[in-house]
Amino acid sequence: MPYDKKTLSALISGQLPWAETKEIMSGGKDPDRFHMVLDIAQSMVSFSEKILLPLGPHLFIVQKGADRIVKCDCGFEFGDYQTNWKYMSRVLVRNSEEMLQELYHPDQGVDPEWMELREFYCPGCFHLLETEAVPPGYPVMFDFQPDLETFYRDWLYEPLE
Repeated sequence: MPYDKKTLSALISGQLPWAETKEIMSGGKDPDRFHMVLDIAQSMVSFSEKILLPLGPHLFIVQKGADRIVKCDCGFEFGDYQTNWKYMSRVLVRNSEEMLQELYHPDQGVDPEWMELREFYCPGCFHLLETEAVPPGYPVMFDFQPDLETFYRDWLYEPLE
């Protein structure tokens, strides 16, 4: 079922009830959905660089001149999209009982010797962008490195500039 921009805007901004959100996410994708999502995302940011791919809430890969960079919706630039943007973020590591108990009840068995929470924040606007729950000392995860050329050429049938 094709969806209009108003419905997709409500989906992106988290304003739809869960049942409708699940239906949209689970159903078939109409052919122009990706371009509609890009248009909606572009209308929600104040910067002029073309959004090539949303990475998550508040994060996008954008075309900036000849470069492709990760950018927050506030305008903060994390650098080349092939480099882990998390290294340019502000990080809060919750690695003590006190810090973990701010989020978890003591009966949940959270042990700082077995787990730490890493919260990654945008240095520009301080939005929480992502959280990792990992064993202490585990390397920072690089969640997603898309092959933009292949995606645009083979899936969207349009070349990138």
